[in-house]
Amino acid sequence: MASIVFDIETLRYSLDVFDEKQREYLFKFCKTEEERTAKIQELALNPLTAQIIAVGMVNPETNRGKVIFIAEQKETFRSEDERIEFCSVLNENDILHHFWNDIKHFDQIITFNGRSFDCPFLLLRSAMLNIRPTRNLMPYRYDTDKHCDLLEQLTFYGAQKRMSLDFICKSFGITSPKEKGITGLELPPLFEQKRFREIAEYCIGDVYATCELFRRWNDFLSEQG
Repeated sequence: MASIVFDIETLRYSLDVFDEKQREYLFKFCKTEEERTAKIQELALNPLTAQIIAVGMVNPETNRGKVIFIAEQKETFRSEDERIEFCSVLNENDILHHFWNDIKHFDQIITFNGRSFDCPFLLLRSAMLNIRPTRNLMPYRYDTDKHCDLLEQLTFYGAQKRMSLDFICKSFGITSPKEKGITGLELPPLFEQKRFREIAEYCIGDVYATCELFRRWNDFLSEQG
């Protein structure tokens, strides 16, 4: 069975994109400046207020894959070990077209919190941009042969408390992508500073961590979820 692990990185739109009524709606429950700042950060998590700026994909059997990311000019290069191909594109439409073309060739998709975040985000952004998906990213919840969401598996579908990828990786002794000093909160300034390669490298770090977590689950827990 051919499997693929994937992860997306998202970036909120500038508030100038939204009209007065939309801004009023977004911040109507914010009473303090701290609450407003927190709400602005949350906008990156909603497909109606953010866009996809990178998608990383890796085959867990071979550790080979690619990252499609937005940059100001197109370029293609490889990681030092030659396993990962980095392809820059000019907009989100191109990212989505690449993603749907690649994902259709795999039997099983593997994510971390994909059912709650990555998959709905990809589906809604595609619909908003008139791009037709090539496969169902939200199949029957308990069929891990089609979609293995490791957050659901490692919490036994809610029996355990949900934790972040960073926390779980550290608990399992797996190198966390956050150990390199970049978190999702750093993506807006990185993008503004045109440090597009750093965003792409951060994205593949999340994918590699998810791959290793999948191997642990597959070796020790797959019959228990």
